[in-house]
Amino acid sequence: MAKKSGTNKATAKAAKKERAAQKTARKEKKKASKTSKPEDQDDEDLESILDKIRREWEEAHTVTEEVVEGPPSKRANATLTACPNGNHLWSIGGEFFSEDGKAYFYNDVFRYSPEKNEWRKFISPTCPGPRSAHSVVASPVGGGKLFLFGGEFSSLYQNSFHHYRDLWVFDIPTHSWERIETKIRPSARSGHRMAMWKHYIVLFGGFYDPGYRTQYLNDTWLFDTQAYKWKQIDFKESDRKPSPRSGFSFLPNSEGIVLYGGYCKEYVKGKRPVGVILDDTWLLRITLDPATAIPTFRWEKRRVPSSAHVPSPRAGATMALWNTRGMGVMFGGVTDVERDEEGMESMFWADLCGYNLENSKWTSMNLRRPKKAGTGKKKQVRSAIPDTADPGDSENEEDKTGTSQTKTTCPEQDVDDPNLTKPTARYNAMLAVLRNTLYIYGGILERGSREYTLDDFYTLQLDKLDKYSCLRSMSTVIHEDVESSSGDESDSDTDTHDEDGSDTDEDYDETTSDMKNRGAKAKKSQRQEIDIGEESKAPSSEEEPVDLRTQASAFMSASAQNAGRSAEDILSTPAPGETLAMFYARSREYWAQKAHSRGAMDSRGKQLRRDGFGLAEEHYAEYKPILEEVEKILAEAGLDEKEMREVGRDTGAGPSDGQSRNRR
Repeated sequence: MAKKSGTNKATAKAAKKERAAQKTARKEKKKASKTSKPEDQDDEDLESILDKIRREWEEAHTVTEEVVEGPPSKRANATLTACPNGNHLWSIGGEFFSEDGKAYFYNDVFRYSPEKNEWRKFISPTCPGPRSAHSVVASPVGGGKLFLFGGEFSSLYQNSFHHYRDLWVFDIPTHSWERIETKIRPSARSGHRMAMWKHYIVLFGGFYDPGYRTQYLNDTWLFDTQAYKWKQIDFKESDRKPSPRSGFSFLPNSEGIVLYGGYCKEYVKGKRPVGVILDDTWLLRITLDPATAIPTFRWEKRRVPSSAHVPSPRAGATMALWNTRGMGVMFGGVTDVERDEEGMESMFWADLCGYNLENSKWTSMNLRRPKKAGTGKKKQVRSAIPDTADPGDSENEEDKTGTSQTKTTCPEQDVDDPNLTKPTARYNAMLAVLRNTLYIYGGILERGSREYTLDDFYTLQLDKLDKYSCLRSMSTVIHEDVESSSGDESDSDTDTHDEDGSDTDEDYDETTSDMKNRGAKAKKSQRQEIDIGEESKAPSSEEEPVDLRTQASAFMSASAQNAGRSAEDILSTPAPGETLAMFYARSREYWAQKAHSRGAMDSRGKQLRRDGFGLAEEHYAEYKPILEEVEKILAEAGLDEKEMREVGRDTGAGPSDGQSRNRR
């Protein structure tokens, strides 16, 4: 019994000792947690934060690569760029307009490998937005990079426009995009050009179009690819420099950068804007200071060479750089010729020209016929198949309708004739020269009032000039029975931007009641116009509901058509970007007379002005929702408050010329 009691006592003592040890351990743990340093916990949290950031970055920069069947889908105003460190071509972005008037914009990246005749598409979560009419240059630094700036985007039915002012760099080895953020940068624009000179990117010109009026630019910017900074190049007012333009050629040489041609519109108050095709040549001479290596710039106008090989003035024919020969290579283009007082005739080209960047000489790059002994067919075939469209050739009916087909057949033609391999005439074709091979993709062709986007793909060995090789045939179906563009529809080249161009002179003489009737009927049409006459009213809630953005776009378009409106109509209608104070300031006398004629016969002085202001305020309030929407459209286009006021003052500039938007 005594032995059992001793055992229980020992067990209880051991249990008590164990509980004491556990209690001590808990106290130590609690004490350690109180005395632990916050930095230790931060280290643990920092590691988890960095791991999370790494995973998110990888997800955002994961590039999907896939082999596609052929070249990109039908598109215009994309870029085709030769790889600076390899045998590849890069195609970025573009736009396509469907037959039902819808606009589609792209931001995809394609790579073409000539050895394999293979196209690959690269998709990245981090990339520029969909756009067209942007500019891309290539740099060999770091395995190769592509720099992209600007471009434009529009809504599905082109009721609103947006111009970009962002700069992106595409790293060729990793196929990844990075946006470059800088405080100083060029304004939003499209149709500009960039060129690489040493480690500098030089940007010039372009345009921006908020949907109301196209403004062309002639400023010059420099981007340092080592410092990643933009700088605007300032010139004295007395210095000569190129006029504002877009769609020009901009190629580097040993002395600087050569600029050739381009396109712009001249706006004259009360008249239609007139498209101007430029054919002047300039050199932006760049000189590096021997001590500081800081570049200085000076524009020099080059003398027009007297040569039979100088191409006719044309739009939509930007040159590609043939670096191994120091030449610019130009293919195709379009020339609009005034046929008579009623319209214009568009001539489309399929010729190939070369421009020597050092001595400023043009050369015709005709295809070379294979030598044949004693056939006698060479002369006959060359006379039957012209290299370019000839406006004066009465036998070429295709040329007279503005299509300049070079594939005319006749019994004397030789199957080995290289001219039979020429691509169809077109403008805005995408060109690139890789080593000694010219690549031509797509472009635009017009037949009558129809506009076709092409998707064929050609190559030509420039050092041989033997024949074109078609790597992909055209899938576009071109209707041959479309009326000629030289008819009454010649001022309207596209279905998507012809609301001004389709107006005839009689349309400009329409009365206020005619405009009201037309505005009422247009509610159910794609392009609506609102009533802007003396008794016009903003749409009320009882009327058929119409999208406010559509009304605002139509209001901007209608406000531009001042040529056929009376002075009273213009005076009594608020203009885009105009405040109530601005509106009343320019129409004060009109509203005072209105108040006097409406019964305020005894009113004089301040009272009459108050009554007039009340009428003006009431009339302005009817338009206020539309005016606010107009300001949103202009703000989306990159205009600040001052520029919006300029739009309000420029409403007498006249309507659009109705030419295709691709002429810009």
